Amino acid sequence: MRWLHLTSMAILVGGMIFARLVMKQSIGTVSPESRDALAEKAAVAYRPLVFAAVFGLVVSGIYKFLLTTGHSTRYHVLFGVKMLLALHVFSVAILIVQPKNPRRSRLMTGLVVSGLAIVLISACLGRIF
Repeated sequence: MRWLHLTSMAILVGGMIFARLVMKQSIGTVSPESRDALAEKAAVAYRPLVFAAVFGLVVSGIYKFLLTTGHSTRYHVLFGVKMLLALHVFSVAILIVQPKNPRRSRLMTGLVVSGLAIVLISACLGRIF
């Protein structure tokens, strides 16, 4: 299940990092009509991956949480912060792939920051447990 969790996180956060840092800069040189059309096509193509990644993260995360017991208070505090950030990432990812979203770029920036914070917290949780 760990591979499912890591793969889903890579698809969700890695895809958004690519979209925000590479694709957004690349389509900046294209005409506004073409830019909007390309952004919409990319969002439609990425939508099934977002839903699959969210599903994979939820299933594998619940499985891992139920299998491991006996954590400290510090672990539970960090885990709670991680879950709040994960809910933020899930909801923003679903909003990003909606059609005709004028705030897509801003949402991607927030998702990337939150996703990288989750990775940092996960590394700390791995060291605690």
